[in-house]
Amino acid sequence: MFSPYGPTLRELAVQALSSVERGYDLLAPKFDHTPFRTPDVVLDAVAEALAPMGPFAHGLDLCCGTGAGLDVLRAVCGQSVTGLDFSGGMLAVGRDRARSAGPPRTAWVRGDARALPFGPAFDLVVSFGAFGHFLPRELPGLFAQVRSVLRPGGRFVFPVGAPPRPDSPLYWALSGFDTVMRVRNAVRRPQFVMYYRTFRFGVVLGELARAGFSVEHRALPALGRRPDGSPRCRLIVATG
Repeated sequence: MFSPYGPTLRELAVQALSSVERGYDLLAPKFDHTPFRTPDVVLDAVAEALAPMGPFAHGLDLCCGTGAGLDVLRAVCGQSVTGLDFSGGMLAVGRDRARSAGPPRTAWVRGDARALPFGPAFDLVVSFGAFGHFLPRELPGLFAQVRSVLRPGGRFVFPVGAPPRPDSPLYWALSGFDTVMRVRNAVRRPQFVMYYRTFRFGVVLGELARAGFSVEHRALPALGRRPDGSPRCRLIVATG
């Protein structure tokens, strides 16, 4: 499915019936051949936007998966980059992928974003496409954790795509996916938390502010604009 090298429909079904951690362990070897990996055009746009904010010394990719976002950090961080994920399988694939990478030094850490195993060690934290794995009630704790690992003046940066319009096929596809996941989680344990329409722009800005961040957002011009002129994707920049 998705490409000759991607997972089959059966493999995806098995993964979806597992826990989130186990599901990603199973998906890891083929993850980079699915649409779930953040597209390079998004990574490049974020790297371009980060360049004038830096340079940074130490960066963290929160929920790094196989490490695509670490390439963004390597472009703007001079001393170290760290990838954190709770899937050992995803980390193993990322580690293999990055074996030949040069400086800055790279660390791979297995851990939970809701209980980060670091002190205030980072100047920059990024995250790509992971927030659907957190329920809205978990955002205050998640953002407080991120703030706790940032040095004074450190930044938490991530892209947020514009929501699809209700008259678009994508809107109904994502709504259908969320409905299926809610039904699945109502009748089966452990849960697989992956909802596409729970990370709402206004709510996120408010929760970041309540966590003590100064928040701004800006358009990512490289990703284009919608017919009404609004950006297709914005970059959230939260400063501790």
